[in-house]
Amino acid sequence: MIHPTAIVDPAARIGANVSIGAYSIIGPQIEIGDNTWVGPHVVITGHTRIGRENRIYQFSSLGEVPQDKKYAGEDTRLEIGDRNTIREYCTFNLGTAQDAGVTRLGHDNWIMAYVHIAHDCQVGNHTTFANNAQLAGHVHIEDWAILGGYTGVHQFCRIGAHVMTAVGTVVLQDIPPYLMAAGNTAQPYGINVEGLKRRGFTSESIAALKRAYRAIYKSGLMLEEAKAKLVEEAKNAPDVQLFVDFLESSKRGIIR
Repeated sequence: MIHPTAIVDPAARIGANVSIGAYSIIGPQIEIGDNTWVGPHVVITGHTRIGRENRIYQFSSLGEVPQDKKYAGEDTRLEIGDRNTIREYCTFNLGTAQDAGVTRLGHDNWIMAYVHIAHDCQVGNHTTFANNAQLAGHVHIEDWAILGGYTGVHQFCRIGAHVMTAVGTVVLQDIPPYLMAAGNTAQPYGINVEGLKRRGFTSESIAALKRAYRAIYKSGLMLEEAKAKLVEEAKNAPDVQLFVDFLESSKRGIIR
């Protein structure tokens, strides 16, 4: 399952039924889980762990040192979960000692071509990154988020669960869960209703989230006043609690 032109360090730990394509290079501190397919001309280096049943396409570079001038060779890591698709020319960097020390991609993510995931980013599960989506360092992306093509996310920003961004969106502040966002810089455009329906959210839950959105963005209330309304709404609508928790923990402030 390893092409004769591939260079695989003897110290690398390669699982069962792993396929490694022509001219790919696998370094010594690499772990690749069972049934993962690595295409041709892929470079996997650094201290990198890759789970099961991933598909990694040609010309991707995974586990290279961070693009951070403070990095001084510390033993940091890249961790990739299971069943991810990583298309052509993607670049995922190691973490840094100034943060968690690890860059993470969870499970069941669909990562299209030319995506960059910088140092210390934490990406959840079931996300979709369209072509040329770019994450600066220390970005957090929660489950089921969809980033449109050419979306750029500033360092330390958070994008909540079930968010969808339009093509060319520039994110300089946090985007609360469930929202659609677009523009340079990103502005809110309502709740991601169609996405929520596809994921099984009930009409009652979606209605509650719409009320939460109106409280934050359409009511004219100050943010603290709007948050108080959401706390009351969450008592009878558990999905709104995720909105409340996000607002309470936001450090960069939310898009308005």
